[in-house]
Amino acid sequence: MNKVNTLWRAFYSIGIVGIAVLQLVKGNFMPVIIPSSIPYLPGCLLCIWVVSLLFIVKAILIAGFEKYARSSALFVGVFLLILFLALHLPYQVETNMHFLAGWSDALKILALSGGAFVVAGSLTNPVAAHKPGSWVAKLIPLGRYFFAIDILVAGIMHFLYMPFVAMLVPAWLPWHTFWGYLAGVALIASALGIILNIQLKLAANLLGAIIFIWFITLHIPRAIADPVSGNGNEIVSVFEALAFSGIAFLIAANAKVKRA
Repeated sequence: MNKVNTLWRAFYSIGIVGIAVLQLVKGNFMPVIIPSSIPYLPGCLLCIWVVSLLFIVKAILIAGFEKYARSSALFVGVFLLILFLALHLPYQVETNMHFLAGWSDALKILALSGGAFVVAGSLTNPVAAHKPGSWVAKLIPLGRYFFAIDILVAGIMHFLYMPFVAMLVPAWLPWHTFWGYLAGVALIASALGIILNIQLKLAANLLGAIIFIWFITLHIPRAIADPVSGNGNEIVSVFEALAFSGIAFLIAANAKVKRA
């Protein structure tokens, strides 16, 4: 179990490191971290370097240093949750209240925050639960719900924006609309399984496998074909997909493990 958890934590960590490194290369916060419309912050190079390096260090600790992995995961989870609540949520309520697709980045950062709490939950131990600051661990059970909310909305958007979704299906596959609807059903079913604890292990494993397949067949080819547009949006999607796959597999691997 520990070796399996380590692999899935590495998926999540690589995703976080990838986004952080891209921010350093581009000299801008990725929209999934801070909305581009927020005054001053997107162009603050010192802010970009401090936040990005902090993410990189914490992600490395999560992946490779068992002693510091849990506290680092909790830190990342809280930090991302603060960004969601303080920056993304107010912006989305003001500008995209009636445009579901506009919530994409906000829900993704919520999912990444949830993923960090899922990681922390996979490392829970009785001793750590009584250490100073253990109140943060009370957020751990919410991790899978934060993650599943994004997956559920993504599934719904497959039905609302099918012409766009169909364009994302690889050209070598026939019946693009069929695959788009099937993906939507799979996402919604997996999310509901995770939220309602119905066949949790199966739902999370299937979701992890689906996202990992998209990571290989969809996101990597698109990033190779267009690494520049949208401030490197396709590259960000690669790292998001890998992180999300790792989160789903971690939920499955620890479905029957009690969390603090």
